[in-house]
Amino acid sequence: MSQVNKSAIHCINPECSRPYPQPWGNKFCNSCGASLQLLERYVPLQPLGSGGFAQIYTVWDVITETDKVLKVLIEDSPKALELFIQEADILCHLEHPGVPEVDLCGSFQVELSYPKPRKLTCLVMEKINGLTLEEIQKHYPQGCPPALVLNWLMQAIDILNHLHQRKIIHRDIKPSNIMLRSAAFSRGGARGDQLVLIDFGGVKQVSTAMLRFPNRSTRLFSSGYSPPEQLLGSNVGPQADFYALGRTMIELLTGKNPTDLEDSATGELRWRHLVNIKPKLADLLDEMIKSDSRSRPASATNIQKRLTQISQASPAISVFSQVQQNVQQTISKISQQVSQAQPSPTLNFFLQSKQVFKQVTTSLAQATSKTIIFTAKTFISIIFACLSTIWAMLLTGIGASIGTIIGFLLANQTNWGNQLSLFVSNQLPGVLPNTENSSGAGIIVFAIAGLGTAWGLTTTGVFGQKRRYIIASLASIIGYGLGWIVLQTIAPKSIGEALMGLILIAVFFLTLGIGLRSHHLVHSVITAFGTAITFALLIGFNLFSPDIFNAQLVSIGSELPLKVVFFSSVGICLSFYLAVSHYLIVPWLRLLGWN
Repeated sequence: MSQVNKSAIHCINPECSRPYPQPWGNKFCNSCGASLQLLERYVPLQPLGSGGFAQIYTVWDVITETDKVLKVLIEDSPKALELFIQEADILCHLEHPGVPEVDLCGSFQVELSYPKPRKLTCLVMEKINGLTLEEIQKHYPQGCPPALVLNWLMQAIDILNHLHQRKIIHRDIKPSNIMLRSAAFSRGGARGDQLVLIDFGGVKQVSTAMLRFPNRSTRLFSSGYSPPEQLLGSNVGPQADFYALGRTMIELLTGKNPTDLEDSATGELRWRHLVNIKPKLADLLDEMIKSDSRSRPASATNIQKRLTQISQASPAISVFSQVQQNVQQTISKISQQVSQAQPSPTLNFFLQSKQVFKQVTTSLAQATSKTIIFTAKTFISIIFACLSTIWAMLLTGIGASIGTIIGFLLANQTNWGNQLSLFVSNQLPGVLPNTENSSGAGIIVFAIAGLGTAWGLTTTGVFGQKRRYIIASLASIIGYGLGWIVLQTIAPKSIGEALMGLILIAVFFLTLGIGLRSHHLVHSVITAFGTAITFALLIGFNLFSPDIFNAQLVSIGSELPLKVVFFSSVGICLSFYLAVSHYLIVPWLRLLGWN
């Protein structure tokens, strides 16, 4: 569990006279009688602060055994309730690693009776472990490194592109509302530099008609970041988010609040002389913060294309290229210092030599330090990725084995299984040719084996997949069931082709249904073809015999160990290729602009 003591349960009733501490295990508050086990799942642990009209708590999810964030609306006004419900509804339909994930049952109401009957509207979402950019900036009082800011800008624009495509405007972008994940295994990612946009309390869903015909909207603004049209309460579009994000990035670059950079006469920011960045990046930021929304970039996609051209970075920087870069920088500094040592009297020459040596030593130390840190981070990331992959392969293989055994027992040792097998056996010849000798018990084994595989893979959560067991179960049962039908149809002609068809269909449907965050088809295709090709190679080198899928095996004979080995091997292979897709292929696609 978290570091919070198990006795530290907090009552969420804002009128409770003694909300803390409450004994662990209590279902109701000793002081006001309010429920302490929300939905019999979430246990409030401690307050995190307040934001807008809401109070925020850390809660313990007894089902997933993880800390989460509970947001409780404490304002009674209808407008506050409208905004809160809108935030919950929008977050529930967003699927992006840069947006906090909301539980399927995360939006609910709690009834209170003290001091008067009322209902508290609640929202449970993912807890982001990390620092806000406002907190990170305190470590860079003179401004954050431009490379970091460029990386953050590219990630933030990717998040906004996801929101704007769904006609969602955040309206409150600022350094305190952008966080940087620090958990190495968060959402299955091995890196700890992923941005997350938080506080969707001011979010607004717009339509095409609203953008064409401006009207008044709820006034919401943050001094120094909100655009003029938002300050006036006019209708806002995507350009409002670009304005706030541009000012946020300028603050990070300069270390100064945007209001301190404004020209008293024109209101424009005077900041470019304070930083050394690429002119094209500075031009883009200046364009994003134009007072007239029509002068700002038209879309997030347009900004993404320009940022890709500005970065001009290789998709993946290796340790060796980083070392080479640092060495080249060091040599450049040495050459510069040596060239400055002009012929002079002996004393001046030695003084200059001493200064050159001192600066060269400092440069070498900095280059070595950067290289060591980069190498260590890369090594740790690789280790984490390998460990998470091994864990997924292990748990998926175990799940497949257990599912196969249970499916075998259900098909052969229960009346329900025998009746279903008989029904399928009688109906199958009328649907598929050349299946007179096929036993319907096979489809039970395949379906339950797929179910066990999906549950094992879903439980790991290391590839950022949601733990949607019902959807994963249905997809795996359908996939493995269709795979069994393909096997019955093709096996009489070619058992090898039948095996490839079985694996392609079963793995494709299973991967599609486990709730990955993005690039669902990419993951499914790579995993399915990778697994099928692996078995094709095993068959080609006579390391695996497809003859285990002969009529005797399909009719569920006595070869349970072979079935267990096959389905667990499929589970292990699909976990491996899913890791390849997650850690190698999809990141490249993201860098190439396929989001």
